[in-house]
Amino acid sequence: MKIGVILERVNPVIGEAVEILRGRGASVELIQPRQMNFELTEIRVCLELYVIKSIAMPMAASYAASIHALGAPTFNPFPVVQMIRNKIATMRLLAEHGVPIPETYVSAECESLVPLLEQGTLIVKPFMGSRGIGVKRVTTREELEIAAGDIPPIFVQRYYPSDDGLDHKISVIGGKIFGVRRIFPLRTYSDKVGTPLEVNDETREIAGRISKALTIDMFTFDLIVSGGKPYVVDVGAFGSLMGVPNAPLMVADRITRAWEERGE
Repeated sequence: MKIGVILERVNPVIGEAVEILRGRGASVELIQPRQMNFELTEIRVCLELYVIKSIAMPMAASYAASIHALGAPTFNPFPVVQMIRNKIATMRLLAEHGVPIPETYVSAECESLVPLLEQGTLIVKPFMGSRGIGVKRVTTREELEIAAGDIPPIFVQRYYPSDDGLDHKISVIGGKIFGVRRIFPLRTYSDKVGTPLEVNDETREIAGRISKALTIDMFTFDLIVSGGKPYVVDVGAFGSLMGVPNAPLMVADRITRAWEERGE
């Protein structure tokens, strides 16, 4: 197996998964475009599978897009990962498949969103954001104007307070589902570990709907339970998988299967 992992930083889970793969005889190259300088024609498909761990930054996204354009097999598939980065497209697709999401609004200008504040607090997010960066809770016109910035689209969701005061991070690896309770916003890297959460049947059904919508079986999603009702507020194509038992082994197994399936 000749595998490349496109990522921005090596977290403990992916680091251990890589060592497991190497222990199985795989050649694994860590590709960190943000630390690279290259002449464009040097980008070539020279590995058998490219694992897309994270492409939140433009350098990684551009490298992955180039590899995909040249015909490289990618896991998760690059078009799906790229689409998930766009919260507008992703949330619309999830709603179409019956996934519960908060009331969500998109606008080219802030003024049209101001009347929504009469019904309560809003959450403003960068529509191509990640890791919670730039997410703001707003209750006034002034806060909304500051959070929205000057460049549309403006992406807004109704705010629902969590019943237990925590976010539920749900991870799916090869169809297996795991849950972790975490604070938000994260204050330290160790906050990602959180505490174990037992996944109920309703959450499993939601995970299945997301998997069907996105056509992948490895992803994470953030779930808020408010008033006893679940709301999916974000989806990630890979995630840190911190706090998931035996995550490195499961990731290595899923990457191995992706390598085996690449020609199908």
